[in-house]
Amino acid sequence: MIKKTKPLIIFLLSLLLTIVGITVQPQPTMSETENMTATQEIVKANNSFGFDVFSLLWKYNQQENIFISPSSMSFALSMLYNGATGETAREMREVLHTRDLDLETINSQNQTIREILTNIDPQVQLAIANSLWLKEGFSFQAEFLNNNQTFYNAEISELDFSSQEAVVTINNWVNENTAGKISEIIDSIDPQEILFLINAVYFKGDWTYQFNPENTSQREFYLTDAQEVSVEMMSQMSDFAYLQNEYFQAISLPYGETENLNMYIFLPVEGSNLDEFISLLNLENWQQWLAQMRPIEISISLPKFKREYEQEMGDILRELGMQRAFSAEQADFDAMTTQPVHVSNVKHKTFIEVNEEGTEAAAVTSIGVRATSVGPIMEVNRPFFYAIGERQTGTILFMGTMLNPTVE
Repeated sequence: MIKKTKPLIIFLLSLLLTIVGITVQPQPTMSETENMTATQEIVKANNSFGFDVFSLLWKYNQQENIFISPSSMSFALSMLYNGATGETAREMREVLHTRDLDLETINSQNQTIREILTNIDPQVQLAIANSLWLKEGFSFQAEFLNNNQTFYNAEISELDFSSQEAVVTINNWVNENTAGKISEIIDSIDPQEILFLINAVYFKGDWTYQFNPENTSQREFYLTDAQEVSVEMMSQMSDFAYLQNEYFQAISLPYGETENLNMYIFLPVEGSNLDEFISLLNLENWQQWLAQMRPIEISISLPKFKREYEQEMGDILRELGMQRAFSAEQADFDAMTTQPVHVSNVKHKTFIEVNEEGTEAAAVTSIGVRATSVGPIMEVNRPFFYAIGERQTGTILFMGTMLNPTVE
């Protein structure tokens, strides 16, 4: 006899704005060594999972500007994992690369990461918000709710899902926790839905070494189909961590006062392409590339760009091996509720804006490009890969490909 199960909905919202003029009060932090030790297992797992997801997205979307947040997905799925049991839990551990970690370690290390990241720099705003929206009258296991509240600081609310007010309430939370960049995530609620699990990651920071708007000019960006588009290209010269090899040029552009957060740009060498680069993208190579970067005076030109990205992640997660969670017949979430439930969809929605503008841009002195430069030149004028990472823990917050900066 086939059992009827109720669907669960997971939303992942990630916002990234790179501009200037953000100030928050600094908070006490652990030493870099303590940060890395306390989180290294889950960071490796989360980053490996992120590379797996990204590689599959690229496999099916090579003509699109991709932008995802591995951290957002890992947080949300870790919250969901607190409710999984049996083979459903085993599949999730395999996909999330946490097969050797117990639930307590996963939860406690994710908690430490969240606390570190949200207090990382006085000039960077980084917020991680989680919420569980429960159908009124539906029974959930106390430990599932307590774990998510304790370790993920999740807001937990019970709503009348038959009322349009529930839609408004959830969308208002999304709007508030993404600074208005994503105002709506649902337009209605199916009668069978019993839980919305939402993670939002919001980032807004200023460059440590800002681009002078006077150095921004219209230049050509060369697309994969031999076409060209005109883009606003920011330029400056300064000392940045840099790596060049037979595959790519790479540079690290720091944010804020502490330089713990960085945008990493990887530009495949001419004659190569992003497909070849992404085939090399894995945890071991990533760690080696970052370790090999060395500071050098360099002329960097980077296009301004803005991107909104939305992707249903169910098929990707199934292909990676997380199949039972989506099956009405096989899903096992007995640690969440005594009633049969399954995941109906996992929606990932992101936004990024990279530019040189902001409330303090005109008043900040920036070193411009000098014609007498004898150092390397990195002109990002063709498709590239980029990521936002936190240096102390090694966490990758965001990663993406930019094929055409004029497409939002």
